[in-house]
Amino acid sequence: MRLVVYEGLTRSPTPIFNEKVLCGLGREVQSTGLLARDAMEKALASLRRFSALCDTLQVRRRWAVATAACREASNGKVFLAEAERICGVKIDVLPGKREAKLSALGIVSGIYRPDGIAGDLGGGSLELIDIHRAQVMHGMTLPLGGLALQDISGKSIKKAERLVKSALTKLPILKDAAGRDFYAIGGTWRSLARLHMWQTGYPLHVMHGYTLPAKEAFEFSRLVHRVNPEMLSHIEVVTGARRSLLPYAALVLEHLVRIAKPKRVVFSALGVREGLLHSLLDADERKKDALISASEELNILRSRSPAHGHELIDWTDSFMSSSGLEETAEEKRLRHAACLLADIGWRAHPDYRGEQSLNIIANAAFVAIDHPGRAFLALAVFFRHVGLVDEELSPRLRELASTRLLDRARVLGAAMRVAYLVSASMPGVLPKTPMAVERGKLVLHLPNKFRALGSERLFNRLRQLARLVGRDPVMLPE
Repeated sequence: MRLVVYEGLTRSPTPIFNEKVLCGLGREVQSTGLLARDAMEKALASLRRFSALCDTLQVRRRWAVATAACREASNGKVFLAEAERICGVKIDVLPGKREAKLSALGIVSGIYRPDGIAGDLGGGSLELIDIHRAQVMHGMTLPLGGLALQDISGKSIKKAERLVKSALTKLPILKDAAGRDFYAIGGTWRSLARLHMWQTGYPLHVMHGYTLPAKEAFEFSRLVHRVNPEMLSHIEVVTGARRSLLPYAALVLEHLVRIAKPKRVVFSALGVREGLLHSLLDADERKKDALISASEELNILRSRSPAHGHELIDWTDSFMSSSGLEETAEEKRLRHAACLLADIGWRAHPDYRGEQSLNIIANAAFVAIDHPGRAFLALAVFFRHVGLVDEELSPRLRELASTRLLDRARVLGAAMRVAYLVSASMPGVLPKTPMAVERGKLVLHLPNKFRALGSERLFNRLRQLARLVGRDPVMLPE
């Protein structure tokens, strides 16, 4: 059972409260056909708390959904009637195919231009659905959730393995998965990924977008399903209630990777809930870039002048287009997000603005961005504050970005250092003081009343940037 309260219904909704309770509603459904009484009592008690929390938070719009356990149990209707009385809203019991579609829409809402198979592993079922170029295709549901497998196998991992092999082998939906991504959704798969993060010393603890090569995902899943979870290194990062389900989740992932042969496994923190919210947006809102939308919100909340962030985008557009540096569409998109985030740390002490900005950006609740992209955003804004030095940086964070992205982060950080010294973070200045490569030189124009802004300090920053792009600097009063 989970309650998530969002700030608003937007392209990149921000959670302001999130609480889960592991009730085990699907624990005995496969073997008895019933929701266990103790699980129902725990779930209803949780719903009473959740309803009271919604009243406290003054939630204006509420949705409630139920999945496999409630739709399959013969006493599900009795449980749902009481749950609806407590919640005060109609509970939408999702059919398997609709659950799969909403899971896929969660991927569409949170992964930039996804292409692959989404798998949502819950307690009672596994939903699989094809996503092709962000279009949701056909999907299906299978009784392979962690609790369901534990139940029908009698807690025998060998029997569970036979059931998984039989269910997944020759599935039509997996035939077109080779070389594409597999998007892993669900709390137990996220626990598996968290365990891998800690065992490898991964520098970010952001789950959404955590990516493993298929071979690594296969080998790690195979290890986890074959040993006692309590014997695994760093098992303490997985909650006690999930540890017994880890081998079953690992087993399903192992065989999915073996059969589907994806290129990568990408773990998602978004699923049915976010898919439902995405389906409620109008067409124009759905078309927005979730990363840019989230960056704009932070820009409004934390920058001295939100308008300046947008002017910085245009200013760096002009510079980049004239610089001779190749820039892909994805790199341009990341640069635009970085411009919107460039001033969010200004309230911190000057000695800590770079560090604080880096930590906020690297660990922000962004979606539609991978971890190398996060590193680029964080590094660019870090360089904007502290200069083009990286002695204070975690070498592991640097490793997340490719050599090319690290170079682009330095260039953008150096350009921002020029821009903020010219504009003092105020709007209306950058449009009138353009910077571009002209006749082989990097030229900063300071026309008319902006001529007095020229200084040795500003020229030194321009010279730093010019060195990075292989040009001679010119500060041109007019």
